[in-house]
Amino acid sequence: MAADPTRGLRAAFIWVAVAATLAVPIGIAATSPLLAWRDPVYIAAGFAGVVAMALFLLQPLLVAGYLPGFPARRGRRIHRWIGGSLVAAIVLHVVGLWITSPPDVVDALLFRSPTPFSAWGVVAMWALFGTALLALFRHTLRLRWRSWRIAHTSFVVVIIAGSVIHAVLIEGAMGTVSKIALCGLVIAAMIEVFVDLKVWARGAKAQALKSPVERS
Repeated sequence: MAADPTRGLRAAFIWVAVAATLAVPIGIAATSPLLAWRDPVYIAAGFAGVVAMALFLLQPLLVAGYLPGFPARRGRRIHRWIGGSLVAAIVLHVVGLWITSPPDVVDALLFRSPTPFSAWGVVAMWALFGTALLALFRHTLRLRWRSWRIAHTSFVVVIIAGSVIHAVLIEGAMGTVSKIALCGLVIAAMIEVFVDLKVWARGAKAQALKSPVERS
C-alpha cells in the first residue's frame, strides 16, 4: 500500500509549527537589549527559565502521543526525561539568580518579596519538585493508578498556572507577544490533553483509558 503523502506533510507541518513556537520566544530573548549589560550568570539563569517555559509545551503533547514519531508509549518515556530536565532548568534558574542577588531569592522563597511574580514562581517551583518526587517514588508509595493520576494532574495545574502568571508578570527579555502566545499554547495543550485523556474519569471507564505504560 502506498504511503499517504498528506500524512507526511501533516507531520512536517506539526514539527515546523512546534519548532517555531519554541524557537521564536527563545530567539527574541537571546537578542533582547535588556541583556546587554547583564552578568553571564544572570543571563544563564534567565534562559533556564525561558527554556523551561518552552519545555512545558512539549510535556502534554508527548504524554498524549500528539507529536508525529512519538506515539504515547515512546512519548511518555521522553516525557519523563523532559521532566528531569525541567527540574534541572528550574534549579539552574534559582541558583543563578541567587548567585547574582541572594537577598532577592531569599525574600522570594520566604514569600516576602515586593514583586508579585516571585511568589507565583516559587509556588510553581515547589509543585514541580513535588511532582518529580511523586514520579520517583510512585511505586515505592504503591499509589493506585487513579490516585497517581489525580495527584500528578493536580500538581501540573499548579505548575502551569504558577509558571504562566510568573512569566506574564515579568517584564524581561522575552517579547510580550511571543511570551503570551507561548503561555496561551501551554495552557491550551494542557486543557486539550486533560479533556482528551479524561484524566479524572472514574471506575471502569478510567481503567479502559489507561495506556500500556500505566498498566505495567
